[in-house]
Amino acid sequence: MDKKPISNELVGLAFEPREVSWTQKDVMLYALGAGARPENDLDFIYEGKGPNVLPTYAVIPGGVGLGGMMGKVDMKLEMLLHGEQSIELYRPLPPSATVTVVGRITEVWDKGKAAVLGVESVASDADGELFKTHATLFVRGAGGFGGERGPSSAGINVAPDRAPDIIVEDVTRPEQGAIYRLSGDSNPIHIDPDFAKLGGFGRPFVHGLCTYGFIGRAALKALCGNDPSKFRSFSGRFADQVYFGDTIVTKIWKTGAGEAIIQGETQKGKIVLSQAKVTYGE
Repeated sequence: MDKKPISNELVGLAFEPREVSWTQKDVMLYALGAGARPENDLDFIYEGKGPNVLPTYAVIPGGVGLGGMMGKVDMKLEMLLHGEQSIELYRPLPPSATVTVVGRITEVWDKGKAAVLGVESVASDADGELFKTHATLFVRGAGGFGGERGPSSAGINVAPDRAPDIIVEDVTRPEQGAIYRLSGDSNPIHIDPDFAKLGGFGRPFVHGLCTYGFIGRAALKALCGNDPSKFRSFSGRFADQVYFGDTIVTKIWKTGAGEAIIQGETQKGKIVLSQAKVTYGE
């Protein structure tokens, strides 16, 4: 099948519905990849305590929509970077399930030297819609096709000019990417030094969605007492790379009832997740 070139004509392109299943083993493996550890996180990594499911696991079945795009749009994998990610949960994710995922391209922007594509995925089970994910992908070298540049995101979910209410620190391990990729995000840029160099990076780095999982897990614990039924939504923009061995510092500002602004940094103060927001039930 011929792949379509990146252009405005892609907006609205829907992908064939896909059935996706997961098991307790899948959600526990994901939790380990997102930094969960004994003994503090047994509810998420031990079937004797559940397992409960991290809300950010939604990006794994939701990623089927991204896979549908890769099969239909002409782009080079080594030039692909994750721009933004959001999840919206309608119910807590069950530890095992079969869902139908429908994905579509929601926007295409021409940034000059790069193109940005947005993909939405909606997952449903026998009881109705379970969650929705939205991702933007930054495709380096694919701009200049004559499309609109897109709206500015300046001023969205800016961290307040005061000390955070909560700070959570987590160390990433050398094997973090090797574990996380087993949940389905197998881009070799996160494990293969030669492939990373092909993409213009000095060495492999942590998956953006792995960083997203770390920060979402920190927010779940700090804001929801590790109760996934209280977690409603989480959105953010990937601002920089995290390298294996870095510490992910999650800064949380409570800004209203059931709302918090989040910022992810490394131990050196480099911002890696910006313009982030979590909504939750209190």
